Amino acid sequence: MHPRIKVCGITSLSSAVAAVEAGVDALGFNMYERSVRFIDANTTNEILQGLPSSTIKVGLFVNHSEADVLSITDQCSFDVLQFHGDEDNSFCASFSKPFMKAIRVGQETDIAREVASYPDSVAVLLDSAVKGKFGGTGISFDWRSVPKLTKPVVLAGGLDADNVAEAIRIVRPYVVDVSGGVESSPGEKDPELIREFVRAVAATNQSKES
Repeated sequence: MHPRIKVCGITSLSSAVAAVEAGVDALGFNMYERSVRFIDANTTNEILQGLPSSTIKVGLFVNHSEADVLSITDQCSFDVLQFHGDEDNSFCASFSKPFMKAIRVGQETDIAREVASYPDSVAVLLDSAVKGKFGGTGISFDWRSVPKLTKPVVLAGGLDADNVAEAIRIVRPYVVDVSGGVESSPGEKDPELIREFVRAVAATNQSKES
């Protein structure tokens, strides 16, 4: 089996539908107002209503207050919460939803130690560490730095149709997470690039079987 596929930074129903039709398993909605891919709760809720129940809906938060997370999740029926800021385990676990925690990976990052500090997470998302940025940088990190982990790995950071096969070969993630790699311009998802990415991921399954 090839990894599952998540497209993050969905901002329109048309992009969401294109991703689902291409075979994407999960969609991410960015609640961080400073992101070019920010989407408000009302618009998110409208999109969620048009998606099949089989699609995993992920809400992305960056250093939001508890009240803000509760307000947004009251409006939006997310399946999983993704915390991409400086939140600790107790904060992330205080909501009635499964969560995954993003670990920003730099040259000095002790990945195993960081992962261990989030014992209640259902998965860990590994992304590139870029000062002042919380994901969506379009920059990859050294995949060989990822140790063997007991938690499922969601691999992000600069993935696209050209490099995802190599990333999968090295890391063996449970999920590959793409955003800028399937955009024609910042925040604008391109249906053809989504399809190319899905095909590239699916091809890794064929190569392992051959």
